[in-house]
Amino acid sequence: MNIVVSGGTGFAGSKLTQSLVQQGHHVYILTRSPDKHHDTDKTTHVGWLKDKFAPWEELPDVDAIVNLAGESLNSGRWTEEKKESIMNSRIDATEAILEIIRNLKKTPEVLVNASAVGFYGTSKTKTFTEESNEPGRGFLADVVVEWENRAAKARDLGVRTTFIRFGIILGEEGALQKMIIPYRLMIGGSVGSGEQWVSWIHVDDVVGLIEFAIKNDKVQGPLNGTAPHPKRNKDFGKTIGEVLNRPHWMPAPGFALKAALGDMSSLLLEGQSVLPKKAMELGYTFKYPELEPALQSILK
Repeated sequence: MNIVVSGGTGFAGSKLTQSLVQQGHHVYILTRSPDKHHDTDKTTHVGWLKDKFAPWEELPDVDAIVNLAGESLNSGRWTEEKKESIMNSRIDATEAILEIIRNLKKTPEVLVNASAVGFYGTSKTKTFTEESNEPGRGFLADVVVEWENRAAKARDLGVRTTFIRFGIILGEEGALQKMIIPYRLMIGGSVGSGEQWVSWIHVDDVVGLIEFAIKNDKVQGPLNGTAPHPKRNKDFGKTIGEVLNRPHWMPAPGFALKAALGDMSSLLLEGQSVLPKKAMELGYTFKYPELEPALQSILK
């Protein structure tokens, strides 16, 4: 298959690209700076998001598009300028994907668009599945709703479209590496009340779910990209401590995090319990359904 990937040089995108290439697919990686990357017999870097680029002119017939582009949520304080950048990076990339689809000679079969569990808002008592249709309130929910609405336009172009609502992605890069720092320093503990939910997923299952969505024509609309067993923050932290053989004892008070991080503190102090109901019903088998083996695979 010929598969286009935006965000293909990032943390999850590079893992996806590696997996697709190993299976014999050709991956066309969309990038603002194609000249800075080395092509291989199975990877081609194609310029986009600049006026001088017309990526559809460089692409062959495409079978699938995976859109993972978007500015990181956990890099820097959420100023108004940062919030605007978080929103616009996702909208601009998704609109650019739609432009590619419109200009390709052959319509791709499927668009797999990244999304986030932030759609559901936060709750310490509710459990959310894809059947939870009412979006939450707040900045992250607003971003996800707008992001998915833009991607949904691909349906009108005849493309099967799915939005994978990812939880916290665990891997050698990303949020986990910041979460383990206090434990490395022997000062790990719960964040805030510790009762907030952490819906997580191993990066290998991120890749697995994306590939599942590409190949399975029953996958449409929202698809929760979370492991089957979310954890409360206090239990998540205890498991990190056990895997690293470090204590879990010093709580980080919520007011201090709010003072230090501003609105960005909501990523740590609030959460939601999200279950991958659709993926499991359609037959996806998680490589890491439980947290401890997932952390062991990364931290050991």
